[in-house]
Amino acid sequence: MRAVGALVENHRRFLAFLERRVGSRESAEEILQDAFVRGLERAGEIRDEERAVAWFYRLLRRAVADHFRERAAEARGIGALARELADAHELPPELAAELCHCFEALLPALRPAYAEILRRVDLGGLRPVEFAAEAGIPANRAMVRLHRARRALRERLALACRTCAEHGCLDCRCGARPGGGAAGAGV
Repeated sequence: MRAVGALVENHRRFLAFLERRVGSRESAEEILQDAFVRGLERAGEIRDEERAVAWFYRLLRRAVADHFRERAAEARGIGALARELADAHELPPELAAELCHCFEALLPALRPAYAEILRRVDLGGLRPVEFAAEAGIPANRAMVRLHRARRALRERLALACRTCAEHGCLDCRCGARPGGGAAGAGV
């Protein structure tokens, strides 16, 4: 158990080592905590204090590499979502004229940030990247907000419109089509 004592005694050094590599105290603490859990599971295999510390530094180096791999994968996922949303095309005018607009009455029920991005991007025709620039937020954050706003609106539509929402509101009788009456009459 002297090896475990050596690991505990070097806690501050391990934390400083990680913080220099990941640039964040919080991330370093999280990585160190996970590494201690993994290290303590195998610490009984190591009897020599010096070997324990060297072995733990190797464990920390692998943990740092894993941390950066995870961050890179997350960034790739957000980037893919951003590209997908940025490449989204507007509906052809003939199809847009046929769609129900009862969803517009549901916008005030959403978070204000969600309602704003839906109004500006989906209804106003502003590209998500342009919205991000005007709002002073990173483009990736705007893409994620747009995705979440659309999901929240879908959930509200499913509650309000029931089966017509599942089938694309193409047969909706709410009277909220363009020129067909007040928006949200059937909501």
